[in-house]
Amino acid sequence: MKSASERLLPWTAYPATLLLAIGGHLALLTAGYSLITSAYLPVLVGALLVTGLECVIPYQRAWKPGRSDIANDALFMVVVQVLLPRLLALLAVMALVDPLRNLYPATAALWPHHWSLAAQVPLMLICAELLRYWLHRLAHTWPPLWRLHAVHHSPEKLYWLNVGRFHPLEKALQFVLDALPFMLLGVGEQVIALYFVFYSINGFFQHSNIRLRYGLLNYLISSAELHRWHHSRISDESNHNYGNNLILWDLVFGTWFLPTERSISDIGLRNPNYPKSFAAQMRTPFLRGTADSAASGYD
Repeated sequence: MKSASERLLPWTAYPATLLLAIGGHLALLTAGYSLITSAYLPVLVGALLVTGLECVIPYQRAWKPGRSDIANDALFMVVVQVLLPRLLALLAVMALVDPLRNLYPATAALWPHHWSLAAQVPLMLICAELLRYWLHRLAHTWPPLWRLHAVHHSPEKLYWLNVGRFHPLEKALQFVLDALPFMLLGVGEQVIALYFVFYSINGFFQHSNIRLRYGLLNYLISSAELHRWHHSRISDESNHNYGNNLILWDLVFGTWFLPTERSISDIGLRNPNYPKSFAAQMRTPFLRGTADSAASGYD
């Protein structure tokens, strides 16, 4: 018989951790800490909590990562999710954002800077999600883009750390859609920081090996319950739930998918020989035939 905590945790772990991270971020800002510290510290605490939850209430015990999994995914996380976006942001500011702001200063007026933080962040989420939705959907239908995206679908077990497993070129495309437009519009740093906190915590849970129940949140959030089906080996299942943070556009465009009569365990690519290491996956998208006919989302 399950204890009270085992019954409650699947329902409360996600909203409680998310609220803790957002509250911690705002509290650190109020206390005078830098924006970077106020953003990264709650995300780090969130990652530790998610790691603990994977041990306490795992979704699939077979999804427990091995040392090689952790080593590869940690490298992806550091290089692709931490270092690369900072480099891209720096280059974008120097080569594009600053010059365009000088030429077209009225561009900043297109964003409602006078709105509250609580209103600007959802607006940014909704807009960024629409752009990312169509990029993600195209990645499952256009072979050249699928070869990049197959890197993200290569894991055969989901746990929070492999949320960062993306090819750097695909990450650069994502940056062009979910960061650059808002930089050009002059969206405030506090808005982007809070977006980052939500984006990170939601992503950790979305890929986590935690037994979670989202209930009605499955109609708002791109949840773990939904996203696991997106990683199915079966294309009729994986060609759904494209939302990155929100599931709004899947509902609008008819790609929302959540079977209630069964659970999923068979995920990954149909190619059993698809390479798994960081170095190999950097070059695999450029080797024709490696992923084209062996994809979960492209035949």
